[in-house]
Amino acid sequence: MVTSADRIPLGPLSVTRQGFGCMGLSHAYGRADEVESLRTLDRAIELGINFFDTADVYGQGHNEDLLARAIVGRRKRLVIASKFGNRLDRETSGRQLDGRPEYVRTALEGSLRRLGIDHVDLYYLHRLDPQTPIEDTVGELARLKAEGKIGAIGLSEVDAPTLRRAHATAPIAALQSEYSLWTREVEAEILPTARELGVGFVAYSPLGRGFLAGSVPTEAEDRRNIHPRFKPDAVQANSKRRAVADGLAERLGITSAQLALAWVLSKGVVPIPGTRHIKHLESNWAAGEIELHPAHAAELEAAFPPGSTVGARYPAGAPAVPGLSPQPA
Repeated sequence: MVTSADRIPLGPLSVTRQGFGCMGLSHAYGRADEVESLRTLDRAIELGINFFDTADVYGQGHNEDLLARAIVGRRKRLVIASKFGNRLDRETSGRQLDGRPEYVRTALEGSLRRLGIDHVDLYYLHRLDPQTPIEDTVGELARLKAEGKIGAIGLSEVDAPTLRRAHATAPIAALQSEYSLWTREVEAEILPTARELGVGFVAYSPLGRGFLAGSVPTEAEDRRNIHPRFKPDAVQANSKRRAVADGLAERLGITSAQLALAWVLSKGVVPIPGTRHIKHLESNWAAGEIELHPAHAAELEAAFPPGSTVGARYPAGAPAVPGLSPQPA
């Protein structure tokens, strides 16, 4: 049984085996009710979850503002992670991805102000800036760490060679990438490299943006509407694989979401599922009590071999990550 006392190291940090991804609290997947979102965050802290993930670009700063209201008076026992690099002011900056040292500091100052804290425990480069050497970005992050403004350095969605270069510049505490039953490409090179280097792995979208829990877009504002994997033909094709997971979950007497999370947890990584609803939060947390039998894991993996999911992870024009972004099928 997983309890709040169970921890996984991310560099110098110690986090619960399951964290909380905050992005969906800022309208990413349709309308969000702030009151309900705050109640869900409050319940997550009550359950013992200590690891909360946000970014300056989520809701154009709204997400950090919202999280700030939830952590008042409880900051010391929490691990707060945020990300930078997707510029909030793209229209005026002329850059979409920005890892320049001078921007690292500007972005961090904005996040600290919105979060109402004096340091971020884990600060990620959200996406690699192709115009800035990773050594320059990580070098500045190392200086901010030495100044006490961040506790540890993270990277998000980089390939294995970039991770090696970054880690040679300064210790990388965590690599965050998409990882779930329907996104397994990291298993080939990225995840093994992280393990070799002693870099913790944080899995975002461990429920396949809700698809593995049976969720598909129902609102026009839901950003999944522009994702190739959520187009009708892709949903129809991918649902055939999900039916295998649904059937196994039914046999085991658990939900499909719990089964998908139990599989990710069995890989020794830290999933950060997000939700706006307390009942889903409690169900996700309970997945930590499930010990997945190797035969059941094998059944799932046979249904979801790497690269078999129909549709690309992101719409055309999104930054590609070598070894992670499959071509549309």
